[in-house]
Amino acid sequence: MAHDHPTGLKRWLFTTNHKDIGTMYLVFAFTMALIGGSMSLVIRAELFQPGLQIVEPHFFNQMTTVHALVMIFGFIMPAFVGLANWQIPMMIGAPDMALPRMNNWSFWILPFAGTLLMLSLFMPGGGPAGGWTIYPPLSVQGGIGMDFTILTIHLLGISSILGSINIISTILNMRAPGMTLMKMPMFVWSWLITAFLLIASIPVLAGAVTMLLTDRHFGTHFFNAAGGGDPVLFQHVFWFFGHPEVYILVLPAFGVFSQIIPTFARKPLFGYASMVFATATIAFLSFIVWAHHMYTVGMPMAGELFFMYSTMLIAVPTGVKVFNWLSTMWRGSMTFETPMLWAIGGVFTFTIGGLSGLMLSITPADFQYHDTYFVVAHFHYVIIGGSAFALFGAIFYWLPKWTGHMYNEGLGKLHFWLTMIGFNLTFFPQHFLGLAGMPRRIPDYSLQFSGFNEWSTIGAFLTIGAQFIFFYVAFKTIKGGEKATKEVWEGAEGLEWTVASPAPYHTFETAPNVK
Repeated sequence: MAHDHPTGLKRWLFTTNHKDIGTMYLVFAFTMALIGGSMSLVIRAELFQPGLQIVEPHFFNQMTTVHALVMIFGFIMPAFVGLANWQIPMMIGAPDMALPRMNNWSFWILPFAGTLLMLSLFMPGGGPAGGWTIYPPLSVQGGIGMDFTILTIHLLGISSILGSINIISTILNMRAPGMTLMKMPMFVWSWLITAFLLIASIPVLAGAVTMLLTDRHFGTHFFNAAGGGDPVLFQHVFWFFGHPEVYILVLPAFGVFSQIIPTFARKPLFGYASMVFATATIAFLSFIVWAHHMYTVGMPMAGELFFMYSTMLIAVPTGVKVFNWLSTMWRGSMTFETPMLWAIGGVFTFTIGGLSGLMLSITPADFQYHDTYFVVAHFHYVIIGGSAFALFGAIFYWLPKWTGHMYNEGLGKLHFWLTMIGFNLTFFPQHFLGLAGMPRRIPDYSLQFSGFNEWSTIGAFLTIGAQFIFFYVAFKTIKGGEKATKEVWEGAEGLEWTVASPAPYHTFETAPNVK
């Protein structure tokens, strides 16, 4: 019997094709990025000058909370799952994902979850206003918008767990003959490890928000001190999810950097095996450092010392990865096409975020940095500088392969430079604001903070404005730019052996130049 090939709306509603589902994930992710980005502009517009001028303080707090939830759960995570859907079957020689119908389902949960989160802002009492960490008692108060948010988190968690099961099943069961684990591309490795992190950490978050829900409506007192509960318990449970979550956002980005850099350096990835073990080590350590977010809650000294040293330890495998990327570029025949610019820019900005993270890991210093703009700057250097830069790099890298059309190189580079300048202009001054003592999540501030805040706001508008170049370039490429040339296919594919296989014995040997 001939296979049905539905067209139009049916094609997208019922598709089990990994490429279609990957495309839907990416479209959803970048739609949410626009929404979350516009929320960040509300925040920065309010902070352009001291005083309250644009929004009410309560609405300001809703913006900071929902901006973070949208960007983390609506943009970065779904975008990387979209890349995984597109690339993993092709990279391991599989015909599709292992569980195609579940793949479809795990995507279609997302638009409903995103809609629920947006609706929370229009409920009586407004949306969640307790920061993205939704700490009690702030999250125990508030209207029905908070309940919508809790339901949203549950739905997003279900989607992530289903997607992770699918990715693990595909990688472990559907590799082509001869594709051993230690011959897999680094992007595949990074996603295999990330999927295990998701399955281990998301149920913990589900537990935390369920306890929150019962505190709100069913008379329990898990986090209510008046009823014998402990608000710090929520912080422990939340951050046991929250810290692995940071690596869930960053490890796939590491995989992307490990694909792009060898291609444009025209050299094998330096230290393939050490990259695999470093990724696994980071994932393991991410589960034993959670309380470095909680130095100020009154932990015993022994606990603070343990979390300080274990947090510092994460810098070792991370340093191995940065060293290997630099070694891959060393004496390579490097060219600086748009994907390579994003990869180098991403490694640079992520490293700044890593160094400020090392500063935050030091317990007595963190007492000063905690809940200031220094933490905001650190987090954005890691997540935008690492994850979002990798996403842009990956799309420019693989778009010719996906569409058969070449993007506009000049506009691609313009997008990179405007984003890079705008991003650093936004977040670098925030280090100084934090060191000077400006607390985060406030709509007003003292006069002495106004200079850096002005620069920060100008940078934010430049950064968001630059993204319209990206949307234009991507749209034009998909609609049919010039045909992708043989060089593009060989550049991305002909050298993929250098990424997929362990490096040769003499790792500084330059691979043949691709013509």
